[in-house]
Amino acid sequence: MSEQNPYQQLGVTEDASFEEIQEAKLRLMKEYENDQRQKDAVEAAYDSVIMERLRLRQEGKIKVPERIRFPERAKPPKPSPQQVNQSSSPAWLQRLLDTPSRNDLLISSGIYVLLAVLTLTTNGNASLMLSLGFAGSVYLLNRKENRFGRSLLISLVGLLIGVGIGSAIADIVATGMPAEQFTSLTVLFLFWLSSSFLR
Repeated sequence: MSEQNPYQQLGVTEDASFEEIQEAKLRLMKEYENDQRQKDAVEAAYDSVIMERLRLRQEGKIKVPERIRFPERAKPPKPSPQQVNQSSSPAWLQRLLDTPSRNDLLISSGIYVLLAVLTLTTNGNASLMLSLGFAGSVYLLNRKENRFGRSLLISLVGLLIGVGIGSAIADIVATGMPAEQFTSLTVLFLFWLSSSFLR
């Protein structure tokens, strides 16, 4: 081994990265585990390569990456508020709640605003709008995780809760619109909430 240059002793090229040189040293140290003379030769070759690299860096012949030269310039990653909230909530709630992207929120909002407008403008077609809203909710939820059964169940629960709440408060609110329309709008709102913020 002594007739070879240090790079050849380690089995790397002269343009090898520091990580490659380190891996070669570790590999050879493991290979020559029982031969102290060979281990000493590998250690000497490694030291020689590292010292040569240091000299070349000092002479400016090897470019040092900016992240190594100026570590203070690297901005520390900001902790996302989502991680803080998730750590304090139970696991089942983390699996159920979703933080939608702007695009997902715009798509679901567009669908349900359109259905709400159609519900208000067309009398007697509330059941059609609810059917379309139900189908939209199932589709949007299924698109997130490809779990059709769960999407169907969440949409069905949203429909039942929406009908229950809408029917219960339609007479109390007395907005001047038929109770069926008010109930439909309540259900569409819950469909929007579930398809946007649940998964």
